[in-house]
Amino acid sequence: MAAQFKLNIITPEKIFFDGETSRLIVRTTEGDLGILAHHTSLVSSLPSGPLQIMMEDGSFRAAALSSGILKVGGNKVSIIAHAVEWADEIDIEWAKRSEANARERLDTLKDKHQLDLAELKLKRALNRISVHSYNK
Repeated sequence: MAAQFKLNIITPEKIFFDGETSRLIVRTTEGDLGILAHHTSLVSSLPSGPLQIMMEDGSFRAAALSSGILKVGGNKVSIIAHAVEWADEIDIEWAKRSEANARERLDTLKDKHQLDLAELKLKRALNRISVHSYNK
């Protein structure tokens, strides 16, 4: 069995994951990053994107991450995220409605701050829709 490392993922509402894994794939602002045991230390910003955790049986479990911070060091990985949701728990209809709402707001808003918020909402919705398909 491959060497493992401690993975802890928390959101403001809950501890999403607290356990061991041998592989993690996460999207950073610099691109997708694969992490194995004893990875070099780093800190990175995480945009909305997919997250894949190798489970004990060797399969990957996917989740939709909605922005956060990644810290790697001492054979431990910590992610503090705005929100995280397992692919198989995503309400795809709600995500599609959220996408449509964000697109509508982008077409009608003029205020820069409101446009930025609508763009973030759209990115989160598109990420959830994309990650939901990992479950199939």
